[in-house]
Amino acid sequence: MTQPAYPAARAVAARIRAHFARHLVASSPHRGMKTAPSPDIAAIEAIIDAAFWASLRREEGYMPRISLALVAPETVKGALMFERRLPLAAQPLTRLAPAVERPGIHLGVWRNGEQFFVWGATRNLPASCLVLEVVAPGLLVVKTSRADESEKFVNVAVLQGDEIKIIDEESAHLPDCPDLLTSLLGFDTQHASSGSVSALIHLAVSMRAHGRGGSLLVVPSKTELWRESVVQPVLYAVAPPFSALAEVMKNRVGENPDGRWLDALRRAVDGVAGLTAVDGATVITDQYEVLAFGTKIVRRDGSSQVAEVIVTEPIEGARAEVVEPAQLGGTRHLSAAQFVRDQRDAVALVASQDGRFTVFAWSPCENMVHAHRIETLLL
Repeated sequence: MTQPAYPAARAVAARIRAHFARHLVASSPHRGMKTAPSPDIAAIEAIIDAAFWASLRREEGYMPRISLALVAPETVKGALMFERRLPLAAQPLTRLAPAVERPGIHLGVWRNGEQFFVWGATRNLPASCLVLEVVAPGLLVVKTSRADESEKFVNVAVLQGDEIKIIDEESAHLPDCPDLLTSLLGFDTQHASSGSVSALIHLAVSMRAHGRGGSLLVVPSKTELWRESVVQPVLYAVAPPFSALAEVMKNRVGENPDGRWLDALRRAVDGVAGLTAVDGATVITDQYEVLAFGTKIVRRDGSSQVAEVIVTEPIEGARAEVVEPAQLGGTRHLSAAQFVRDQRDAVALVASQDGRFTVFAWSPCENMVHAHRIETLLL
């Protein structure tokens, strides 16, 4: 018996198709890199439908964690090819999941007429390729591969049960949009393309992954003003500053670093992100040197308590709201908002234990703290 159709697949397919069509017209090949053809509605619907039902199954008690890529087998090199193609259906996907659950491995999906099949697995993808990742039961993320780095993806849509969130690309053009958010949305600025924002993206993902919650304060280098906003003495101050991540970022060569550099980046990032699991905030410079961790944020002398923040989420249909900081979460969120209000050149990244992630930055346009909810970009 076949599974019933997943209604959200049909509801969202046309909107995702429009996204890929727009980017295919606007994009140009990156140094000869091949670009995947724009997916049609039937392909998008078929992949989402199969992945959704697979996400609800279990194989020997384990939840399937798979990534599907809509790509023709002849367009990728070094792929693992099945002698016999498998149908794109929940049961085969669930059985294959243990073999492809490691990051960077995708099950290749293509079609023969009206029938879709799984032809094998690959790590290499063309630019603008549709990728669908099963994150949790009923939680799917539609992504597209980027032209500059094969390991980086841009989220297009998030589906959770009957809830559909389409990423709003126009959020990247807000006058107060931080470089971190711009890069996550796939519109790297000149500053971001140099690699300086890349580490913050990896830090955000790693902070969210450890699941304990945490705060990361990014302050200007060569200044001690941040100390006016934390309890003294700092219990876990670092002297001299810990520079492992800073050294890795300095050693980056070119726009497409090799595997050894990426491995070094992951190790350095996980080391810094791990510090954020300690109660209190971790402080790093904008050059990625660790200054302290476990710090307690306090209101700066002479400063008033932050009363309101403007909150936005980069999804279609979401509206900006002005709320009290306490409505965003607990002590971490309130403290981060206060720190950014008092240290307006700083940025605060806050991960919640429930998976929410917020970037706090000062908005000169609104003359208040701007809280960017970005967990949909980090899935």
